[in-house]
Amino acid sequence: MGGLYSSEKMSGLLAYESSELDWCEDNYRHSEHIVEYFNTISNLFFFVISPIMLYLFHPYARERNLAIHLVWTMMIFVGVFSAYFHMTLSFMGQMLDELSILWVLGLCYALWFPRRLFPSFIKDRTTFSRIVMVVTVITTLSSFVKPTANAYVLNFFALHIIYSLLLEMKTCADQKALRLCWSAIALWVLAISCWISDRFACSFWQKLNFCYLHGIWHILIVIAVAYASTLIAYLDASYEIPYSLPGLQYWPSDQWVLGLPYIVLKGTTKTQKRC
Repeated sequence: MGGLYSSEKMSGLLAYESSELDWCEDNYRHSEHIVEYFNTISNLFFFVISPIMLYLFHPYARERNLAIHLVWTMMIFVGVFSAYFHMTLSFMGQMLDELSILWVLGLCYALWFPRRLFPSFIKDRTTFSRIVMVVTVITTLSSFVKPTANAYVLNFFALHIIYSLLLEMKTCADQKALRLCWSAIALWVLAISCWISDRFACSFWQKLNFCYLHGIWHILIVIAVAYASTLIAYLDASYEIPYSLPGLQYWPSDQWVLGLPYIVLKGTTKTQKRC
């Protein structure tokens, strides 16, 4: 009986629409097998941008730390789990979606949080990374207590990253880095505005027959992460490997107004840090 009960409980967690969350898009409108069609297919941007960023980050990761590749590898899983969640609106899909984002944020903290902002009792990045991982594990377990609060906790962590980034940019004179910073923040603000509007102003958008803001959030947030992670990595390279003369460029062309930013390493001799 115990095994049967456990099996039924697991089936309930995997069941369609077992999550308490339901976004503004009409359910099953375009497919009888996909609950939220556009919220699901908008995750394709994760599968396009993440491999490109993995490739563009490789020279920097090879010089700094190959573990950096885990950030964009995990972003692929964010896309997978987000697509699964919106396809099913299952409780398990919700948890996988939110926890994959949590672990991406944890990795970013562990790899890139500036050493000068470490608490006084932490002397090295290894200790800091271990503490971050312990906190991430505890938060992962706690997230099952109140799943509907997870998204707000994740956005709080994102706000702290933005705050820390602005502290770093106060001493930066590189105009290209400053432009990248404001572009990343603008993208995040636009993305979170879509998320909030879809969540709390659904009736208004339903009257306009435009219920796709959460799908637009997916597209904007993966681009915002590309911009923000490149800027954070650039600042990290300027502090940790200044001899590599890090610079910023855009793919596919540095002359384009829009593109994906990445780091170029232009030298091997030691130089003064620019930021």
